[in-house]
Amino acid sequence: MSGPQCCSNPPILNPNSGIGHVQKLGGLDAYVTGPSHSKLAILMVSDVFGYEAPILRKLADKVAATGYYVVVPDFLYGDPFAAEDATRPLPVWLKDHEPNKAFEDAKPVIEALKHKGVLAIGAASFCWGAKSVVELAKSGLIQAAVLLHPSFITLDDIKGVNIPIAILGAEIDKYCPPELLKQLEQHLTAELGVADCYVKVFPKVSHGWTIRYNAEDEMAVKAAEEAHRNLLDWFHKHVK
Repeated sequence: MSGPQCCSNPPILNPNSGIGHVQKLGGLDAYVTGPSHSKLAILMVSDVFGYEAPILRKLADKVAATGYYVVVPDFLYGDPFAAEDATRPLPVWLKDHEPNKAFEDAKPVIEALKHKGVLAIGAASFCWGAKSVVELAKSGLIQAAVLLHPSFITLDDIKGVNIPIAILGAEIDKYCPPELLKQLEQHLTAELGVADCYVKVFPKVSHGWTIRYNAEDEMAVKAAEEAHRNLLDWFHKHVK
């Protein structure tokens, strides 16, 4: 299930990246950005490289600029995957960071957001974070979800999702190939209806393209920015 594609083009982590700041929220360190008084919040669940990835934080800032209070918790507890560590390949690292663990860890973060006055919450996930956001989408704790190039999810996982959900997938992706995306779309459309389900396959891109693209590749940047617009459009429609 796990291999090179899941970890391609790893980011250079930078704890000082982004225009927001890190604070404790729900017991976790979290990168927060945007108007703290906003009644609308977006929770972002990272890929295996964690919350210090500069492109992820740049996207959080972009979402925050439209009026949301955006929170990117450190669900990896300071232990992001290190691709260069040959003694701890991804299957070994995943034993310490099961894909669905962030679901439980997200609950006190969401409670903290509600305590500060947030009335509606959307959640976005990237790769590793997908399973936790799918669980949130079945829990009644959030109002909308977006999965970007999800990993570790199956058709059975999404059964029970009862909120608006968008899935943005890659044409070249062995973790969530177009065939699986089609199955997910058929099920979600039948359960939720066309208005509350959106599945899109981006041509000629690979798993991870929305937050691990090469900034010097014009086509890669264009594809990522299109996905970012889709994410924003979905939240503008359903988190209000």
